[in-house]
Amino acid sequence: MLQRLFLILCLLSCVALTSAGCSKPETEQAVAAQTDAAEELDAGPVPGVDYHSFANTDDYRVRHVDMDLTVDFSRKVLEGEVILHFDRLNDSNNPLILDTRDLVVESVRAGQGDDLQDTTFTLVDSDDFLGEPLTIDLPSDATTVAVRYRTIPEASGLQWLDPIQTAGKQHPFLFTQAQAIHARSFVPLQDTPGVRMTYNATIRTPAELRAVMSANNDPDAEKNGIYHFSMPQPIPSYLIALAVGDLEFKAMGDRTGVYAEKELLDAAAAEFEDTESMLEIAEDMYGPYRWDRYDLLILPPSFPFGGMENPRLSFITPTVLAGDKSLVALIAHELAHSWSGNLVTNSSWRDLWLNEGFTTYLTSRIMQNVYGDERYHMEMALGYARLEDDLENLDDTAQILAIDMRGIDPDDAFSNIPYNKGALFLYELEQKVGRDDFDRFLLDYFNEFAFQSVTTEDFLAYLERTLLQTHMEALDADRINQWIFEPGLPDAAPHPTSDAFSRIDPVRQGWLDGGIAASDIDTDGWTYHQWKYFLDGMPEMLTEGQLAAIDQAFGLTKSTNNEIAFSWLRIAIRNDYAPAFARLEHFLMSIGRNKFVMPLYQDLMDNNKADFAVRVFEQARPGYHPLTVKRNSQIVYPETDS
Repeated sequence: MLQRLFLILCLLSCVALTSAGCSKPETEQAVAAQTDAAEELDAGPVPGVDYHSFANTDDYRVRHVDMDLTVDFSRKVLEGEVILHFDRLNDSNNPLILDTRDLVVESVRAGQGDDLQDTTFTLVDSDDFLGEPLTIDLPSDATTVAVRYRTIPEASGLQWLDPIQTAGKQHPFLFTQAQAIHARSFVPLQDTPGVRMTYNATIRTPAELRAVMSANNDPDAEKNGIYHFSMPQPIPSYLIALAVGDLEFKAMGDRTGVYAEKELLDAAAAEFEDTESMLEIAEDMYGPYRWDRYDLLILPPSFPFGGMENPRLSFITPTVLAGDKSLVALIAHELAHSWSGNLVTNSSWRDLWLNEGFTTYLTSRIMQNVYGDERYHMEMALGYARLEDDLENLDDTAQILAIDMRGIDPDDAFSNIPYNKGALFLYELEQKVGRDDFDRFLLDYFNEFAFQSVTTEDFLAYLERTLLQTHMEALDADRINQWIFEPGLPDAAPHPTSDAFSRIDPVRQGWLDGGIAASDIDTDGWTYHQWKYFLDGMPEMLTEGQLAAIDQAFGLTKSTNNEIAFSWLRIAIRNDYAPAFARLEHFLMSIGRNKFVMPLYQDLMDNNKADFAVRVFEQARPGYHPLTVKRNSQIVYPETDS
């Protein structure tokens, strides 16, 4: 970790004076920077400092981006020009430093407005996941730079799909995934959530395909190969998003609709038809929706996440198309990000819990209002169970909400800690001050920090001058600090439970004891949540007869609900239940969502099935997203850096 931080500071100290290399005085500066870095590590991370960006944001802030990019499926590259408009924050006239990763930069121009002239630039090799800083020499009055570049086929933020990997099987597909620091792999910019910008884009595609972005999409736009977009609200770089494919649109409400391949369109619109109601309920609680429209894009199954909250157009995995709305909490989650994450954004990845903890809390409130108390309690209890698993398996440093991310790939910050521990902390605040007062606090918080990036310390300062003043008898500042800065959970933390689950326990135990036959278990009316609780509560080992009995009784190996199938396949791996392994192979080959595939590969490795894991991974790898390849290579090849 020290070595990586030293490298960053050395690079910054060198390029601050020249793009031609470090001279002796600059080397002395680099040594001083190393000393400062060591002292800083001892002192802890500095709030508001993004250790995952090379950008010199104290000198310049990008405010607007214009993109003109061509999508070339034959070469699997984006190429064109991006124009960055920035503010000068001092008179230093240091070079402008942008974040890139594996970009081929062809030329750079700098100046004011449209008066841009060629200028010198340098790309400095870096290490690991940070990419390469692009250092640009500036005329003394420059407020604009234009970078002509192209991506590489292996860009970490892009996935290029062949027609066979899509639902329609006729046309290729492209989608981006910029979070956490992958925007720099397809756009040179200040790739930090601490910088917000507006953007315009012209995207050039094959004439038969449609482009959509995290911007003002027009479903009636003619398919002619040229699409124009505008995002007038300032967003962080990780929310820049693009997809290109054989897409159609269907409205679900006045402000909501879905884009998908035609093979999935009707099913998606039916599954997510409550989106408009969710939007209206969220507005009633937390203030107006400030992004005009809220549409969904259904991606191919290789998408590595459940969803991505790209403003105006959430990217959604097809694995939640269960046919019964049982998995639509994902939609509520991505919608809730329109307030927590998109409107008020974590300043750096150390503060990820401000995005995900708040959003997980808001999700449960939206779901309660749309689907009722029983479902609310079940989903809260399942979230707590996921949190317990991570608290048992993660080391202490990874259990802290305001996590020290220095030297750590921010992709590795996404656990149940920022999501469910963060939400549980907010749930405790709600319980202590009362729901009405807590809702008013959240409404005021979103208004106070709208379109800003904030740190954990900003939140604590706001909490200090609001709820800690009005509810002094109910809240304890020391306990709040324990929630945020210490591992584990404070004593007597809330423990959400569900009566719907407590009814499952004696049924499961009765079957395990042999008192109830699997065929006699009455599952009429069971929700997906109860099925998952039933399966996840099984002991580690079951007999061959028990496995065959519940599989035959309930068709678990053939389940079309991916959450239920996932829980069952984990049981099958632990118990070497051969009849499920063909389904397991198909599951891993057809789905790239890391929530599913990472635990399954890990279970295979932990249960002496390494040969199976390697064989399936090697077959599935060409269809996986680069992030899925990276994360699962670490599991399947534990002794290498693959």
